[in-house]
Order: sequence, then structure tokens, then C-alpha cells
Amino acid sequence: MASKSLLPEINIERLPKHVAIIMDGNGRWAKKRALPRVVGHEYGVKSVRTVTEAAASLGVKYLTLYTFSTENWNRPKLEVTAIMTLLVRTIRKEVATLQKNNIRLRTIGDIKGLPTDAYNELLEAMKLTENNTQMDLILAINYSARWDIIQATKAIAQRVKSGELEVEQINETEISNALDTGHFPEPELLIRTSGEYRISNFMLWEMAYGEFYFTDAYWPEFDKESFYKAIIDYQKRERRFGKTSEQITDHHNA
Repeated sequence: MASKSLLPEINIERLPKHVAIIMDGNGRWAKKRALPRVVGHEYGVKSVRTVTEAAASLGVKYLTLYTFSTENWNRPKLEVTAIMTLLVRTIRKEVATLQKNNIRLRTIGDIKGLPTDAYNELLEAMKLTENNTQMDLILAINYSARWDIIQATKAIAQRVKSGELEVEQINETEISNALDTGHFPEPELLIRTSGEYRISNFMLWEMAYGEFYFTDAYWPEFDKESFYKAIIDYQKRERRFGKTSEQITDHHNA
């Protein structure tokens, strides 16, 4: 007998606008089953589809998935090649799903550093889905937060050098806008799978006031109900942004 869905427990009025996910544990999931690591990545794609559709149907406006970090290039060459091949195949295959669900595909990261076929597939998929309005699916590919902070710093320094910006004008807004994530609101919720409790060089600036949710489930095991559970957990929290509980209560009652 199927267990009851958690969907009715979600308050649609209090959804996070932007959810970010560190999709961890594909390799370990496969290893536990005596399968090659790449099989774990293939099963992970199913979770991507499931969670993307669940987020869009709920009304989440932005979903960012940590797909491939700059550090991932250090993995065994065979695994990196397999991941890149899978990425190309998946993007090509999933465009129809994105169109059906009215989802726009976007990226953050140094995508010009990707193999040519992966880069071209991404550009084409982004072009095909650019008018979709239900949700933005943002793939963090060849991304790291430190890379992003460095490129933002260089861009700001260039503007100061050219006289477009005064040093005194550099503030949080200028830095936020210069980041690759500058086109999106900061995530209110970060989910990490596979029982790891670290941020792994992901959105270091943007997660200053974000809520963290950790689960022991490996990414291929993370399904729609797992996503709902994370949303419900988030909705039980009080987000204070440095204020006291009383100040938050007073503001809501005003």
C-alpha cells in the first residue's frame, strides 16, 4: 500500500522562491550496489527530472542544481568523460520535458570551459526554452563559488579602473550583481543529499542567510516526497535575518 503523500502539508503561500540542491551520492549509491559509478549518475538523472517537475508544479520559481563543479575535473578521466557524455545526452533528451512543463533552462559557471558538444547542447537548449515562464532551472556547471567571486572581483576592478565605478560605491548590491548568480534572487533553501554536512564551494556569498537541509538519502534515492519533506522542514523554521523572534512577530502582526 502506497504511503500518503506529504503534499497536503505544504503551505503554498510560504514556498521558498529559490531552492538550490547539492546532488551528492551518485557514486556511492552505485558502489553499494556493486555497479559502476557512471550508473549512479544515470540514475541521478531520473531524480533531476522528478524533483524539477515537483518544484515547478508546486510553484517554486528558481531551482539551482549543482551539476558539475570546477573541482570535479580532478576525478578519474573515464568518469569525467562519462559525465560529459551523459550531460549532452540528457540535455538533448530533456528539452521536451522542459517545454512540456514551461521551464526555462539557464546556467551559472564557466560553461565555455566545457567540451564543445556539451557547450553547444546547453546553448541550444537555453535558446529553445528562453520564453518559458513557470520556473527557471539553473544548472551550475563548471562552477565554484570561489571562481565566481574571483570573476566578479575582476569585473568590479575593471569598472573602477575605467572610471565607471568609484571604490566607495562598491557595496553588497554591486558584488551580488557582478556574480554569475546576479540574475536570480538568493536561495532561501539549500538541500544536500548523501549525509554530507558541508557547502563544497557552492554559493558561498548567496547562502549568507539561507536555510540548510541535510538528508542521508543518496541523490538517486531522492524523490518527490523527499523534496516535499525538505520544503515542509523549511516552512517550520523562523527566518530572522539577525533579528530577534519578537521583532519578526511584531513585523508580521503589524
